Amino acid sequence: MSNNENLLVAPDVLSRVLAQGRSTGADFSEVFVEDKRSTSAGLDDGKIEQVSSGRDRGAGIRVVKGDTTGFAHTSDLSEKGLLAAAEAAAAAASRGGGGVNSVALGAVVRHPVNTIEKWPDEVTKREKVALLQRVDAAARGVHRAIVQVSAGYGDSRKRILIANSEGVLAADEQVRTLLRVSVVASGDGGMQTGFQSLGHTIGFEVFDQNDVEELARSAAQQAVTKLSARPAPSGSLPVVIKHGSGGVLFHEACGHGLEADIISKGASVYKDKKGELVASPLVTLIDDGTMTAEWGAIGIDDEGHPSQRNVLIQDGVLTDYMWDYLRARNEGRRQSGNGRRQSYQHLPMVRMTNTFVLNGPHDPAAIVRDTKNGVYVAKLGGGQVDTASGDFVFGMTEAYLIENGEITEPLRDGNLIGNGPQVLRDIDLLGNDFAMGNPGTCGKDGQGVPVGDGQPTLRVKSLTIGGTAA
Repeated sequence: MSNNENLLVAPDVLSRVLAQGRSTGADFSEVFVEDKRSTSAGLDDGKIEQVSSGRDRGAGIRVVKGDTTGFAHTSDLSEKGLLAAAEAAAAAASRGGGGVNSVALGAVVRHPVNTIEKWPDEVTKREKVALLQRVDAAARGVHRAIVQVSAGYGDSRKRILIANSEGVLAADEQVRTLLRVSVVASGDGGMQTGFQSLGHTIGFEVFDQNDVEELARSAAQQAVTKLSARPAPSGSLPVVIKHGSGGVLFHEACGHGLEADIISKGASVYKDKKGELVASPLVTLIDDGTMTAEWGAIGIDDEGHPSQRNVLIQDGVLTDYMWDYLRARNEGRRQSGNGRRQSYQHLPMVRMTNTFVLNGPHDPAAIVRDTKNGVYVAKLGGGQVDTASGDFVFGMTEAYLIENGEITEPLRDGNLIGNGPQVLRDIDLLGNDFAMGNPGTCGKDGQGVPVGDGQPTLRVKSLTIGGTAA
């Protein structure tokens, strides 16, 4: 995508569409064009359930006048179709009159973060099905208690083009490849599940670089181990969270509260806290869209701004929020590369990319030894958070007791209950073994976008465990 011939829409057409968007006196107009091809395959109970391919292609036109935004989208990428959408968006933004505003677009900006060795859409469906069959065989081979294996494969290859009335012309090509495996084991302890996933913003070579059989065996072993697990305790205890498995806690419990649109609505506990100590001095929190191959990596955001590395909390002190175009414009700030949207049919909003806590000074094994009695969380599940208060609930999908400084018995699924700001302050030991976690999809206001998260092993000196043990 190094020259205009490779663009989804010609620059001269984009210029006319942007001018149409501002023809009623609007302050700003934008065109977001998308062409996405995807493939998915699923296996359940040893049988391939579906193999499908799809293509989604279209453009979203945004027009802003004052505090009002007009938006229209179309699957017709002809000049006529784009002009009609721009006219509709302009009408939605303003009923006043105005002249034609010409737009001079700059050179195409592209900020690549990855290289692709094997384009997934060029790999045969037979190879993708064989991958799922390998996963199924590996999981079933772990133990006779395994009664069900479900596996899913997905890939996408998406080209985007963004142009706006401030002269931005930016393009990117984003590739994502994903594998998920879910396993059910049955025994005297009832039915127990295990889950693992693997996803990166690279091509099919991800399966040469990672052991998919080991991924499947890990999911199966989770399920088998939980057959002999005891109920999780109830009450407040020290909690040690394994590296890579607790990043979702930071994503949910404080990341959303650092998004500028949440701040502007007054719906964040972190409003007006910039420059204040909001976490343990051990904690430095980063959001970084440039992380090569990670699930949330992007070359540009969905407003055409290059992705970047943003320090949100430095040594416990809140340093900045995440910004999109509108919030940055309103506050006289620079964009941070966090304007993201699910597709051309959606407006952009402030979203995270890859959000993580940097390494600390402590040996992970020493963190466990230093914890006389507590809970070791090897994998967190989904959760809910109230951004206004920071209160959260997260599921523990793999956890163990810590007794006399040693990891001992496995625990049944339970919950971690706490408050995000309090947890940040209560991190008293932080490991030096940083790892990213599983690929994720972040939901916000009805939109989902791919994100990554991670952290080193850490200890929270007190968290409420919502278990079922008496």
